[in-house]
Amino acid sequence: MKIAPQAWRFVVPAAAAGVLGLWLAGRPAAAVPGALLAFLGLGFAAFTTYFFRDPERPLPADASKLYSPGDGTVLSVAREGPGDAVTLRIFLSVFNVHIQRAPCAGKVVKIQTVEGSFAAAMKDAARFNARVVMTLDPGAGRGLVVVEQIVGLIARRIECWPKIGDAVAAGQRYGIIYFGSQAAVHFPAGSKCTVKPGDTLAAGLTEIGTWTSA
Repeated sequence: MKIAPQAWRFVVPAAAAGVLGLWLAGRPAAAVPGALLAFLGLGFAAFTTYFFRDPERPLPADASKLYSPGDGTVLSVAREGPGDAVTLRIFLSVFNVHIQRAPCAGKVVKIQTVEGSFAAAMKDAARFNARVVMTLDPGAGRGLVVVEQIVGLIARRIECWPKIGDAVAAGQRYGIIYFGSQAAVHFPAGSKCTVKPGDTLAAGLTEIGTWTSA
């Protein structure tokens, strides 16, 4: 299993603390705190290694569909603002893969960092959390697809790798959110969402929508 390189800034110091704890545990005067440090350090190193897993997945080939940007569970599918645009919200627990993937092929036309709160990612209030918003132009007059990487109660860091003007492929890795979080997709008028609340999604693999226009 591939591990995202972002893991090592957490794994290395945690593992070092765990090794120190093992050494201390062998000394009678520090056996108890040493054992606790070893348990916490090695446990956290193991968890972060698991959390930052980055499985290889084939890029989807069907250009008539949109695909999930994240692993997780559908929280809601609703019209959240004026007009007919539908928004899909996905909850990513700490046990989900946290690499995000582009829902469709397109050109990056806008990337915006939005300040906000840090509500628990499964709550409705999380739509107002701090987030990074990337806008894709899939071309062919299909309108703009907007994807959001949203922090949660624990997650406080987001990475979005493409730059404005870059072309991305459907299913291409485009970013990561550290620990529990939420992802959202705002569908353009020329598409429709095909999932419902409670559905389980896999980034770059699960169809979430189809194009209804050219």
